[in-house]
Amino acid sequence: MIEQDTVRLLRECDAGVKMGVASIGEVLPYVSSPELEKCLSDCKNRHEMLGDELNTVLDTYGDDGKDPNPVAKGMSWLKSNVMLTVNGSDGAIADLITDGCNMGVKSLNKYLNQYKAADETSKNLAKHLIRLEEGLADDVRRFL
Repeated sequence: MIEQDTVRLLRECDAGVKMGVASIGEVLPYVSSPELEKCLSDCKNRHEMLGDELNTVLDTYGDDGKDPNPVAKGMSWLKSNVMLTVNGSDGAIADLITDGCNMGVKSLNKYLNQYKAADETSKNLAKHLIRLEEGLADDVRRFL
């Protein structure tokens, strides 16, 4: 049970990291403010580093990880592109990023509760990702 919950939690974190990296990558071309661009780029890099760490742990279990849900990813892409075509302001970008972070935090907490038997390493990686998402939401608030 421990290994099964561990792998499941790690997979969900992997999907969350991939979704975060993709979402930030989608909005970066629209950013005007150098401060917002740096904030997003730095967080994207931290997500990528955490993704590498997750993949290393998943490799020890012989698992390839998990891609984000294609429907969720498609809806995110559509919402981002429509919203940014209509209003490509830094405020609109901060709004999109905040919504994405909030959804990520909610999902990750749900998975932490669902996979209670996961090992401490995977729980700590999930908590690290939650802190990254919460920190990004806090950092972009000044651009709303």
